[in-house]
Amino acid sequence: MKHAVSCGGIVIFRGKILLLYKNLMNKYEGWVLPKGTVDPGETHEETALREVKEESGVSAEIVEYIGKTNYDFSVRGENISKEVHWYLMSAKNYYSKPQKEEYFFHSGYYRYIEAVHLLKFPNERAMLQKAYKMYKANVKKNK
Repeated sequence: MKHAVSCGGIVIFRGKILLLYKNLMNKYEGWVLPKGTVDPGETHEETALREVKEESGVSAEIVEYIGKTNYDFSVRGENISKEVHWYLMSAKNYYSKPQKEEYFFHSGYYRYIEAVHLLKFPNERAMLQKAYKMYKANVKKNK
């Protein structure tokens, strides 16, 4: 089994969460969080920031590390074990532009309750729940 490592961000601006809608060849893929593969020589933080920027056009800042998820999948008969490191991030505004080359056809910021229900994958939902608790604690602490 091949092992792959990705990093991503849960980007929040004014309490709303950045989501991307992926549509591959007119087949529903679903709502996801921005993430991608670590390039050689890149830190996890650099990967997370780069992937958020590439996939959504958002320039974000890392607030703190959330944790990691693990899952297995198959591509053309090859089994892959994937590890994804997640970071809580902040943005400066609501601007986003989905990366069409990666089949993202919509991006935007959604209220927490909407984002939790829109996300396709349970592991991303779990990370969002953890990240939002961290976000709320930071807001409360900084008041």
